[in-house]
Amino acid sequence: MAFSIAEVARMSKVTSRTLRHYDNVGLLAPAFVGANGYRYYEQAQLLRLQQILLLRELGLGLGAIAEVLAGDRDQVAALRQHERWLHSERDRLGQLADTVSRTIRQLQGEHEMSAPELFEGFADRQAQLEEDLVTEHGDGVREHFRHARGVTKEWTQQDYLDAQRRGEELDNKVLAVMQSGAAPDSDAALEVMAEHYGEVAQFWTPDRASYTGLGRMYVDNPEFKARYDAKGTGLAEYLRDATAAYAEQRLG
Repeated sequence: MAFSIAEVARMSKVTSRTLRHYDNVGLLAPAFVGANGYRYYEQAQLLRLQQILLLRELGLGLGAIAEVLAGDRDQVAALRQHERWLHSERDRLGQLADTVSRTIRQLQGEHEMSAPELFEGFADRQAQLEEDLVTEHGDGVREHFRHARGVTKEWTQQDYLDAQRRGEELDNKVLAVMQSGAAPDSDAALEVMAEHYGEVAQFWTPDRASYTGLGRMYVDNPEFKARYDAKGTGLAEYLRDATAAYAEQRLG
């Protein structure tokens, strides 16, 4: 029995747009395409979609999922890597919760904190992110992080908050463009990505390859993927594709 893409979307709670994207990236091809141009799925494709959704729930990016399904990556090893990340994140969030608690007590006049203590829990995550990127892209990534640390060395708490606010505003702009139906390589998307590139370039100057790699990280890194998916389903993939389009068209 074959199911239309709309039927599969209803059953799986996955949008038709996402199913088309899975097809475009070679992750889930339909059983066949009808004369009307619609994609149709049979039992084998539904089982594969179930696997994809399970691996996504466990935090794997689409690149890692493709490797698992192709047999190029051991599923247990992939899950163990994610397990290590979860334990690390649990410890970091515990430290951040402690930092926030002590900050509240300071604001209430019950506790005194030094300036470095205000940022406990942030540097550890940056170090973990650096190691993750070095594993994927090589030691050249370390120079980018060294440069970024130099840029932010004298930053105040307000500087960090301002950077966070700008990042949130950019995320919302990308989301708005995506929800308008504009393609990732449209003029509207490229204009927003020009702002994104400018923000990134404050810390390091990516070339075509490294900026494209940054976009892939938004999907492949569980933390970034979860952050963008919380804002809008498909946002991480859209941002990845828009980053690649900007790199191709503007960083040639």
